[in-house]
Amino acid sequence: MATSKTSTTAAKKPSTRGIPTPADVQEAFVKPLKGMAERLQNLPLAGAAGAIVENGRKDLQALMKVNEKSYQGLQSVVQRQTEMLKSSIEEWQGTMKSLPGTDPREGFAKLDAMGKAAFKQALDDIRELSEVAAKSQADAFDVVRQRIRENVDEVSKLLQPRK
Repeated sequence: MATSKTSTTAAKKPSTRGIPTPADVQEAFVKPLKGMAERLQNLPLAGAAGAIVENGRKDLQALMKVNEKSYQGLQSVVQRQTEMLKSSIEEWQGTMKSLPGTDPREGFAKLDAMGKAAFKQALDDIRELSEVAAKSQADAFDVVRQRIRENVDEVSKLLQPRK
């Protein structure tokens, strides 16, 4: 019996090496979980089941809305990229058509100016496309954030003790 008292006493002492004892683990993890389990057991099952189904339906609706917003954002980016590419090709074609009858120096100057303008336009286009993509992602994330907030509120209401 003396041995069991020693082992019980040793299990309750805080660890000197930073390694948690079984009592520390029980104190930190098991007791809070038992309290949550007790609250969950006191939930009315019919109401909880209905709430879970409704919650799943709302999650699915939010997911569909997020997918729709993401798809619309992707469509906007692709459409804008196509417009930008078409515009660039038309500009290059116009410049190339005007070159054949001109002085070579003038032609190189036009190509140089066109190259600089194209580079600046490419930077502006990249900035615009990143803004469109960022807005699309922000809109989709707002839907997710709102649904998470609603889920937290619903769970909090379910876990409140009945009066």
